[in-house]
Amino acid sequence: MDGRVTARNAAVGLYVQPGNAPAPYTVSDISTMWMMASVPEADIPLLRLGQEVDVGVMAFPDRVFKGRIVNIGASVDPTTHRIQVRSEIADPKHELRAQMFATFVIRTGDEFKSPAIPEGGVVREGDGTTTAWVTIDGHRFTERTIKIGLQQDGFDQVLDGLKSGEQVAGDGAVFLSNALTSASQ
Repeated sequence: MDGRVTARNAAVGLYVQPGNAPAPYTVSDISTMWMMASVPEADIPLLRLGQEVDVGVMAFPDRVFKGRIVNIGASVDPTTHRIQVRSEIADPKHELRAQMFATFVIRTGDEFKSPAIPEGGVVREGDGTTTAWVTIDGHRFTERTIKIGLQQDGFDQVLDGLKSGEQVAGDGAVFLSNALTSASQ
């Protein structure tokens, strides 16, 4: 059997017999690791066995480890309203370690492109709407109501209200909104 010794219970003078617990040694194949993900119950209909999973760990910030879902939990945690999803992650170089904190992306559909703006460019108004400030020349701005979707890597997906290629205010958008509110009072 190939693998790595992951636990040693043997000691000098230990009487070893088949079936006695604990086993003197535990040998594990660590070329494949398990990732346990806690997924919100609202996303359960999107999960399927065999779906691709991209995993990132802090130890290797520029790497993405690939895997597939192999088990979807049978029950939802009543406290967190999340379900446990187990994925097998290929790790042929033995870089991952047990108990590492990981982030994950489960691919639930086909990839598509849509406009996105930095999170700082989205202004959440008191009435629940979201707006962005659009500019043509970088000097004059127009407020526009937008509808946002997914949030990822510091960007908000724009589902409606902006076209691809339009320029928007970034981190200063909330100041533009505040200036407009102050001027109108």
